[in-house]
Amino acid sequence: MNHKTTYILAIESSCDDTSAAVLANDKVLSNVVANQEIHRKYGGVVPELASRAHQQNIVPVVHQALAQANIDKKALSAIAFTRGPGLMGSLLVGTSFAKSMSMGLEIPLIEVNHMQAHILVHFIKDENQKTPTFPFLAMTISGGHTQIVLVKDFLEMEILGQTLDDAVGEAFDKSAKLLGLPYPGGPLIDKLAKKGNPRAYPFPKPKVDGLNFSFSGLKTSILYYIQKQTKANPNFLEENLEDVCASIQYTILEILMEKLEKAVNQTGIKQVAIGGGVAANSGIRNRLAAAEHEKGWQTYIPKFEFCTDNAAMIGIVGYLKYLQKNFSAKNVVAKARYVIGE
Repeated sequence: MNHKTTYILAIESSCDDTSAAVLANDKVLSNVVANQEIHRKYGGVVPELASRAHQQNIVPVVHQALAQANIDKKALSAIAFTRGPGLMGSLLVGTSFAKSMSMGLEIPLIEVNHMQAHILVHFIKDENQKTPTFPFLAMTISGGHTQIVLVKDFLEMEILGQTLDDAVGEAFDKSAKLLGLPYPGGPLIDKLAKKGNPRAYPFPKPKVDGLNFSFSGLKTSILYYIQKQTKANPNFLEENLEDVCASIQYTILEILMEKLEKAVNQTGIKQVAIGGGVAANSGIRNRLAAAEHEKGWQTYIPKFEFCTDNAAMIGIVGYLKYLQKNFSAKNVVAKARYVIGE
């Protein structure tokens, strides 16, 4: 048996965070993330500014990841990178850098689906974390995606349901904007919700068939409700912000949990994992942990550092693909839309 250690350099640049990580097999040696603060003043990610910032950040971030891991680039076995989905300009920076470096070092190149990585992050080696067994259900919840996925094997997945319009992270951030909170507003809603009454304001839940989701109607109802209340009382939000945040969060979490329970009942699979930026939300983490006792599920919640976009999750998929010699051609191109299973 070959016991040689596989060293993967992973690069993630799908949106506004530039990240690089080094893995020794399935263990993370370094995971460096450079955030882009410039988007805050615009209330959302500006694609052109994001791609420019990636160009500035990628060399120092990769250098820092290798230094922290104490690994010389000549010791690398392969380079994994996010091919998609994401912002095209941002993806092009990471893709071009990864291709160039793999050609320069004459080592394999491995493309990774960003959403697949949010799921497989659960297989990073960590003594304090449980690892699911196949098959299991995964709910990916982020700024760009909301999906329920049947995970049959490491690289065999089937989407059972997804959002028909806005993603859950977008619903949080845009609701926060309606409340006058700065970007990104999702974490602020979560923070304020802890002090509020979740049943103070009953917002309607959309009726969507099957395991699909919809959040655009909820955002519209929140907008109209706030407009109506502030017309009657200009100080409404100032006086009731915590209750409004708690009610918005409660409604969104009810939508997610109801669909997840429906998926469990349909498939009979009681192993449930979450991934993506919204997996850092304390409400969903608490609801999922409670489901172990209330519903008899086995639940898997990633560490906070692995919820938001990071290269370690790209690295674990890269390692799993490396074991199968599932390499990419040097003429591979970025894909803004990259569906799980393609």
